[in-house]
Amino acid sequence: MTDQDAATAFTEYFAARQTWLRGVAYMLCQDWHRADDLLQTTAMRLYARWPRADRIENLDAYARKILVNTFLAEQRSPWWKRVIPHWENTDGAVEAPDPSDALDLRAALAALPPRQRATVILRYYDELSVLEVAEILGCAPGTVKSQTARALTALRRTLTDEDAAADLAPATFTLINSARTAVHVEGSKP
Repeated sequence: MTDQDAATAFTEYFAARQTWLRGVAYMLCQDWHRADDLLQTTAMRLYARWPRADRIENLDAYARKILVNTFLAEQRSPWWKRVIPHWENTDGAVEAPDPSDALDLRAALAALPPRQRATVILRYYDELSVLEVAEILGCAPGTVKSQTARALTALRRTLTDEDAAADLAPATFTLINSARTAVHVEGSKP
């Protein structure tokens, strides 16, 4: 494969998967701008390894692994802790809270530690098995199970509505599916 063919193949692959990867990045970091940065870093790392792509059995899983590892590496890095965006409402209008939004999934997920958030996103948003998540995170399946259990316990503590928190795993799955729809709608905006 020539360099031009490789560049064309990478461009076609990444253009087809960009929206999906951006949605996963957003679910991990809860910020569209940071999701775009994660996506850019993922693209660069994947492109650097592209000559070996024909030997990779599941290219989507490989790209997702690069994305998750990039997110987790940034969480360990001190630079992201110094940069805290403060968004101001410049038009003076105050938005009324949405009463139908009883569970704020984004805030609850943002409160989780990075590995627990990654585990929940991969298990429920990407609908991966315990073994697949373990492979992506480079840990044992038991670690995935315990991280998921701890994350669900933390989410239960975060939620104030006893009825909604009673059976969190199905509720989380439903909410993440709702968030997936929102990611696709919001993700289409520049």
